[in-house]
Amino acid sequence: MFAQWRSIEAQQRALLQKQHPQVIKTYLETPLPTRKTPIDEVEFLSLDFETTGLDACKEAILSIGYTHLRADRVILKGSGHQIVRIDTPLCEKSVTIHQITHDRMEAGAALQDALHELLQQLPGKVLLVHCAAIEQGFLHAAIKKYYGCKLPILWVDTLELERRRLDKGFTPVQVNRLRLANLRNDYHLPRYGGHNALEDAIATAELFLALMAQRNGQVLLRDVLCKS
Repeated sequence: MFAQWRSIEAQQRALLQKQHPQVIKTYLETPLPTRKTPIDEVEFLSLDFETTGLDACKEAILSIGYTHLRADRVILKGSGHQIVRIDTPLCEKSVTIHQITHDRMEAGAALQDALHELLQQLPGKVLLVHCAAIEQGFLHAAIKKYYGCKLPILWVDTLELERRRLDKGFTPVQVNRLRLANLRNDYHLPRYGGHNALEDAIATAELFLALMAQRNGQVLLRDVLCKS
């Protein structure tokens, strides 16, 4: 893990040697929190993507939602939600699940513009997600497409944190138990509709606070970072 941390700092320094748009340069110039930073001093950006599928190479981002978390509080001011305009028609199943109609999608933002807005929120922050594989794949693919680089980003995954807790207790993980809505129910959090990027970003932030409330003693950033 320490080697991974050093490689992130090394990547920042290396990327700064090249020419980048200002939004990328600002992110690279802004220090990330150290791995020994207490989590109540870390600024998180809770993020959710709604997508047409799971494969970042073949599918598209339908919407982006984010909210801020710091000092053990979800900061709704400054939250964002953007529907993304895509070039391919939406299938009926996608419209039903995400409630994003063709008219809403066609009035949405270009992915590059939505991505630019998201990146403006990111300097100095740790990304907080539920099921990191999805957001990692789509975010890195989008940044590579429009900015030609892979940004070093720190991630915390509420799904992974709960899996670690269950593994330590040798608790069998039932099918779908780690879904966001099911975990919120386990931690007695209110039920949200789901499949709305902003609502899911808020739901993830609240779940993270509930997970941390179960910990004894001070929790450092290194204790919650994704291992991969």
